[in-house]
Order: sequence, then C-alpha cells, then structure tokens
Amino acid sequence: MKPRVTVSVLPDGSFSIAVNEAGRDLLIEELDGLSREWDHFHLDHYDDPAIASATDVPLANRAYAPGDQVLKNGKVLFRPDDWDATYFPHVLDECGGS
Repeated sequence: MKPRVTVSVLPDGSFSIAVNEAGRDLLIEELDGLSREWDHFHLDHYDDPAIASATDVPLANRAYAPGDQVLKNGKVLFRPDDWDATYFPHVLDECGGS
C-alpha cells in the first residue's frame, strides 16, 4: 500500500496527523534524515502529478471526519538550538530557554 498521510485542522482548532504504516515509515525516514546539511522536507498534496514527483511526503486529500480542514502542503524545518539562539532567540524563551 502507498503511504497515506493526512494532515488536518479539526473543528476545535487542534492539529491532527493520520498515517498508515507506509506513511509512518516515510515520515520517520524523512525526520531521521534531517540535519544541518538537510534541514527541511516538504509535504504536498499528491493529486497534482508535477508536485507528486517533487514532494518528499505526499499528502492525502480526504478528511477523516466532517468539518476537518485538510492541509494541502507544508514544510518540516530542522532548527538546532544554536541556530535559534542566534537567529530566533524569542522561540527559546517560550520553551524555557536552552
């Protein structure tokens, strides 16, 4: 079975990621591959053939429940603490510092 990853905002405003086994494995592979040299990956809707061949993680487009807003694209960014301390120190304050 092909990877199925559905990213949604639920009616109450919470965020949900639903995955099948292949989708989980793909997400873990992409997350595990993040580094200072490879600092992000893309998630995109896969019904567009041009995007499907270029995206790292294809996103499904069907909501699991009525009222869910399915997101069609996104990006996961790897940001080491020293980068944030230099360029975005305000995010460290929110988390209690480094």
